[in-house]
Amino acid sequence: MQRPGKGKTPRRPGPKKASNIEKDPVGVYCRIRPLGAEDEECCIEMISSSTIQLHAPDGLKANRNGEYKETQYSFKKVFGINTTQMELFEDVAKPLVEDLIHCKNGLLFTYGVTGSGKTFTMTGSPGEGGLLPRSLDMLFNSIGPFQAKRFVFKPDDKNGMEIQSQVDALLERQKRDSQQSVPKTPSSRLKADPEFADMISSEEACKSENVDEDCCYSIFVSYIEVYNNYIYDLLEDAPFDPIRPKPPQSKILREDQNHNMYVAGCTEVEVKSTEEAFEVFWKGQKKRRIANTQLNRESSRSHSVFTVKLAQAPLDADGDHILQDKNQVNVSQLCLVDLAGSERTSRTRAEGSRLREAGNINQSLMTLRTCMEVLRENQMCGTNKMVPYRDSKVTHLFKNYFDGEGKVRMIVCVNPKADDYDETMLVMRFAEMTQEVEVARPVDRPICGLAAGRRQRNQAFKDELSRRLAERAGPINADDPDVLNQLIESLPALPPCELVDPADDQTLPRLIEVLERRHRIRQMMTEKFNKTASTLMSMLQQCESQLNAKETFLHDQRSKLSEKDKVIINQKMEIERLEKKSKTLEYKVDILQKTTGMYEQDKRSLEQELETREQRLQRELSERRRMEQRMQGMVTDTKLKWEKECERRVNAKQLEMQNKLWVKDEKLKQLKAIVTESSGGAGGSGCPIERPERPERPTRERDRNIAQKRSASPSPLPMAPPVHPMHRRSHSAGGEKWVDHKPHSNLDLDTVMQPIIPNAIKVSTPNEKALSKCHKYVLRHQELASDGEIETKLIKGNVFKTRGGGQAVQFTDIETLKQECPTASSRKRRSGSGEGPAPMEDIENRAPVAGTSAGHGYQKRRKP
Repeated sequence: MQRPGKGKTPRRPGPKKASNIEKDPVGVYCRIRPLGAEDEECCIEMISSSTIQLHAPDGLKANRNGEYKETQYSFKKVFGINTTQMELFEDVAKPLVEDLIHCKNGLLFTYGVTGSGKTFTMTGSPGEGGLLPRSLDMLFNSIGPFQAKRFVFKPDDKNGMEIQSQVDALLERQKRDSQQSVPKTPSSRLKADPEFADMISSEEACKSENVDEDCCYSIFVSYIEVYNNYIYDLLEDAPFDPIRPKPPQSKILREDQNHNMYVAGCTEVEVKSTEEAFEVFWKGQKKRRIANTQLNRESSRSHSVFTVKLAQAPLDADGDHILQDKNQVNVSQLCLVDLAGSERTSRTRAEGSRLREAGNINQSLMTLRTCMEVLRENQMCGTNKMVPYRDSKVTHLFKNYFDGEGKVRMIVCVNPKADDYDETMLVMRFAEMTQEVEVARPVDRPICGLAAGRRQRNQAFKDELSRRLAERAGPINADDPDVLNQLIESLPALPPCELVDPADDQTLPRLIEVLERRHRIRQMMTEKFNKTASTLMSMLQQCESQLNAKETFLHDQRSKLSEKDKVIINQKMEIERLEKKSKTLEYKVDILQKTTGMYEQDKRSLEQELETREQRLQRELSERRRMEQRMQGMVTDTKLKWEKECERRVNAKQLEMQNKLWVKDEKLKQLKAIVTESSGGAGGSGCPIERPERPERPTRERDRNIAQKRSASPSPLPMAPPVHPMHRRSHSAGGEKWVDHKPHSNLDLDTVMQPIIPNAIKVSTPNEKALSKCHKYVLRHQELASDGEIETKLIKGNVFKTRGGGQAVQFTDIETLKQECPTASSRKRRSGSGEGPAPMEDIENRAPVAGTSAGHGYQKRRKP
């Protein structure tokens, strides 16, 4: 549109508008469609001409405990079920058509859920034409006599219009007619397509009286659809390839020099009548995407936009031709939008492509709602938030209207049946919020500075001239072009010339006078004829010279036109090449964007993986450091343990050597005493009796045997008395509480040296409850020794609490109890320590071993 001062897009914000600009709220109307069946439950009641009441169905109230209340919503006007299409058009669309004729833009769209009657309101049916055919009919009825010839106005493919001369328009018409590519207006309604014939009766025809007759008009229409947030041209004549059919190419939105949004490359068809315009509309309507759903047999799966552009330019001062000035061309447009219905997939049971279509429809409608909310918040709260027009193609295309480039009207179509109650409530809330949005009022624009009424004055001058020539009277004027006819008719009639009397002297003089008069008239006629002939000859010569000049001029013009045609052909080829290149680049850009998105996603995943690996590496390093510290501590503990063990062994060896020396000393003393006693008892024979040496014994038996030997007689030493069975107190006997773990597989050995642990909880299987009540833990482990005897090990440890709230055992000691049979074979006794019972070994091997859980994971250490 050729209008200065357009609103700019959010990425290039313009200066703020003055606060004194008059604004009008968005006009929101409501239309209620009739119920499909008489027995259906209704949830909408019309209270007045501007108010409706919405009440919840009985079943829904019962399910929700009657919490739903009746809600009222107000509109600019409410149209009931008995409203005709004509009444709706008179109140809603007719003012927009009048504004279109007066160079003002308009936007009219229908909104509602699926099956609420939006398409019927916009298109209608035979005999009940909707808003679109009635708007076209009113427009052509108003400007029909003042339309310019075809191709005088021509789109410049940049959302503007150009003016061609009469010669260029004629040549292009002849060229298009020869190609048979221009649709011709049907001669009558009877020849129109029956699918849109008789949409409007002659009694309902409308016409605007305020049409400027000093302008020439031309109407262009375009039809697009927004499907899955892509724009497709429904009037594009793409070549059909039956072997490899190509899908339709999507269009892109661009911004013209006045910052208005338009669809680049969209087909704009010039139409000259209502039938031709509606035929073009129906051609695109057949390509629109519709489908059968659970809620609607012919549900619209896309948003359709039918745009009517009106180009007008003033006449020249004579009122005969259009001014060849592009700056004087005014273009206004009216957009008629049929939005797809919002729907819930739980009700439509959509799957696959239908589910994707429903998601895109609901997303675009949600973007429209968000834009309305931001606009209302900016106007009511004085904020300056950015309106998200670019989130959807529908809102981005119509952003200029909400920025103050024309009137905005919305018809909310509702279905009163109870099944649509939830969706209808959301639609009502959106409509109520939209009414609070205000749009700047468009300003009237003068067409040009020339005086009005040039066409009427020119026609009146022609009529007056014809009247004067017809009624002209007076003396003969040779310069008058009708003098010749008047002179022939004014010749005097001859008087009667019969002579009956020789003395008649009056008839001949009267005849002579008449003849002389006729002679003078004939001379005057001859002069006039000669003068007219000479003038005609001069005019013919001038015309011939002018014709020659015009032929020369036309020849030059034809040569120039041929050159221009060549230039145009070259330019078209260049444009086609650039368009192909642009499409290729756009395709590459899309591929690069997708590739970039994939790479970015891979980058994010790799970064996450790298971060995870770094965290794992840090944990491993910290675990390794803890393990090193732990191993160092274990090495240190082991080193200290072995140092103590070596020291203990050295001390034990030293004690053993001292015991051996002491035993030898005692043996020598005993031998000396025996020798002395024997020498005295044998009568002084003096021969000592040698006894075999006994092997070394443990300290207890050694002390007991020494005492027995000292009190014995010289007779052979008797065997030592048997030792009474006794119990040995375990090293664990203390004040702590113990967990005595004795597995079922252990054998009860009724022998000496059995440990007794007081204050112990005896268990066969360790458990956390028992461990939580004790401080110490002992495990009785039995195994078969190398000599075939049963060896019992007491594995001891400390119980402590863990950070996780459990119990753990750290093993600190292993005590080994080994039993030897006193009635072993003689060979074993000879190789052993001699007579008497075999000594019990009680060797402690204190090696701290850490446990990982209560009663599990211990390690056994054998004595060296």
